[in-house]
Amino acid sequence: MGFKTRVIAALLVGLLVTACDKVPESGFSESPVAFHRNDECHVCGMVISEFPGPKGQVVERSGVKKFCSTAEMLGWWLQPENHHDDAKLYVHDMGRSPWDSPNDAHLIDARSAFYVIGTGLKGAMGVVLASFADEAKAQKVAADSGGRVLRFEQIDLALLQQPAGMAHSGH
Repeated sequence: MGFKTRVIAALLVGLLVTACDKVPESGFSESPVAFHRNDECHVCGMVISEFPGPKGQVVERSGVKKFCSTAEMLGWWLQPENHHDDAKLYVHDMGRSPWDSPNDAHLIDARSAFYVIGTGLKGAMGVVLASFADEAKAQKVAADSGGRVLRFEQIDLALLQQPAGMAHSGH
C-alpha cells in the first residue's frame, strides 16, 4: 500500500470514528407534559379531567402515559413489566395547586414526592394519594385530616388495593 493510500485510509477511518461519536438529535424530552381536557387514563380509560386531585404521568422515550391519579400511575408502575430505566415519573404538587384542577406548571418528580394517604379527599377510583414536594405541607395535611405521610418507596400494591376507608392512619 502506497503512502497516499495509507493517508486516505487513515483520514477515512478518522472520519468514521468522528461520525460515530455524534449523537443524533431526537427531539425527546424527559420533561413532564400538560394534561389536556380529553386525555384518557392509561389504565382505566376514563377521561382524566373528570376527576379532582393530583394526576400522574410516565415520560419515556417511547411516549407519555397519563393517569387519572397518582395511585393509578403508581399501581401501573409497580407492575414489574412496566419498570423501564429511562422512565421519568411525575405527579402534581398539591402544596401549590388547587385540588379540583391541578396546575400542570407544578408537576414534580414522583420519586422524591411526599404522599398523604387517608385524607378523605375525593379523587379518582380507589385509594387517594395527595402528592407534595414539601414535607411540611404534607405533614400539615396529614395532621389536619387524620392521614399519614408516605415516601415513594413505602407505596406498594397491597397499600393501593385496600378499600379507601382503610387507608387512614389507624389501619
